[in-house]
Amino acid sequence: MTESSRSESSRVEAFSDGVFAIAITLLILEIKVPPHAGDHLWRELGHLWPSYAAYVVSFLVIGIMWVNHHTLFSYVARVDRTLMFLNLLLLMTVVAIPWPAALMAEYLREPGASHVAAVVYSGLMVVMALNYQALWWHLTRTGHLFDGRVDSAAARATRARFAIGSLVYPATVALAFVSAPLTLAVHGLLAVYYGFNQLKVPVAKSAEAGG
Repeated sequence: MTESSRSESSRVEAFSDGVFAIAITLLILEIKVPPHAGDHLWRELGHLWPSYAAYVVSFLVIGIMWVNHHTLFSYVARVDRTLMFLNLLLLMTVVAIPWPAALMAEYLREPGASHVAAVVYSGLMVVMALNYQALWWHLTRTGHLFDGRVDSAAARATRARFAIGSLVYPATVALAFVSAPLTLAVHGLLAVYYGFNQLKVPVAKSAEAGG
C-alpha cells in the first residue's frame, strides 16, 4: 500500500463524512417553531410529536450508517472509479433522507397520506440497502481494494448474509400500507439492530495476532 493510495481512500472517506454531516444536520431544520402559540405553546409543542419521531428515527438511521461506513472504510486501502461512483450513489440516498422524514412528520397523523409517506420513506431505505450491498459486493469481488488485514475469501463469503437488509427493508414497504407509525418504529429498531449487530469485516488470523 502506497502513501498516495491511502490518501485517495482518506479523501473519499472525508468527503463522505461531510455529506453525512450535512444530511444529519438538515433533519433538525424540519422541526418548525409553532407560530403565534402564546399561552398554548406547550400544547403546540406536543402536537409536533410526529416531527420528533421522524427526527429521532432518521438521526439513528444516518448516524449508524455513518458509523458502519467509517468502520468499513477503515479497511479500504485504495479506491477505484467504480468504488467512488458506488459510494456516490450511497451518499445520494443518505442526503435524501431528510425529505421523506419531513413527509412522515407532516402526514403521520393523516389516515390516507400517512401510508404514502411511509411507502416513500421505506422505499428510500430499500434503495439505500441495495446501494450499500453493491458497495460491499464490489469491495469483496477481488479484495484488491482492502488492506492487508482483511481475509478476502472470508469477506466474499459474507455476501449472502450482508444482503439480508435488501430483503428486510422491502417488508417495511408492505408494512407501510398497514401502519405508518409502526413502520417508522420498525425503521428505528432496524437502525439500532445494525448499530449493535453489524456484520464485521473478516480479518486474517495473522492480523488478529498482530493486533
